[in-house]
Amino acid sequence: MKLVGERRALSAVIFAFYFLVYLIIALQSLVPDLDKAFYALAFVYGLAFFSLVAGYFWARWYSVGVGLYGVITTAVGMWQLGPEPILVFVGGTHLAATLMLWGHAMSEGYDGQTAWRERFHMDDHAVQRLGRSVIRAGVSLPMVLLYAFAPKPGSTETALAGVALLLAAFGLRALVRLRTWGVLALGAAGGLLLTLASVDLASHSTLFVLKPALAGALLVSAATPWLRPAVAFLGLRRV
Repeated sequence: MKLVGERRALSAVIFAFYFLVYLIIALQSLVPDLDKAFYALAFVYGLAFFSLVAGYFWARWYSVGVGLYGVITTAVGMWQLGPEPILVFVGGTHLAATLMLWGHAMSEGYDGQTAWRERFHMDDHAVQRLGRSVIRAGVSLPMVLLYAFAPKPGSTETALAGVALLLAAFGLRALVRLRTWGVLALGAAGGLLLTLASVDLASHSTLFVLKPALAGALLVSAATPWLRPAVAFLGLRRV
């Protein structure tokens, strides 16, 4: 399936649509306790839209991750509530955006560009590893945002969730710039979220704990493939 330009445009339209939806929900305070969370989600989808249009090399990976986030959350919602029409629409549009961005032909306009590969001295194996990490971070970022901005009973838990959010956000930014500390930040954010999930398990339902647990596992899995090269790189710099 070709139609690269058309697929890119349709995917961008889907992300722009959800950017507007979440922004309107936040501006209208339709869910007052989650205003900040909806502003954050609007930013996530807005970034996906803007990066696709701008043609950043990491845009396709990040947007695929955001699309998969929508598919996963829809699957959880349908498991709880059944195939409600709104859930079918949300899941279908996210799945469509993800599938339209998939494939070698689509990658040529983004991660398939040679300029950034030469700049960072990336071979095909390293590009694939970076792609998997960015996708996993893209899936987890909305979950981290929702968890960090959701009301919590304790100030300590709120502060730690905020730290995890900062580590995840700046870690993702550093990762696409091939900074070693970005890998460490993502791993630290994942470990912190897994710890918070284990603490929450004693006082919350399993579904509440699923969000930080899944986000933490994805962030750890995003960082793990880079730990060995990062250690080797740091060792060479010391020499």
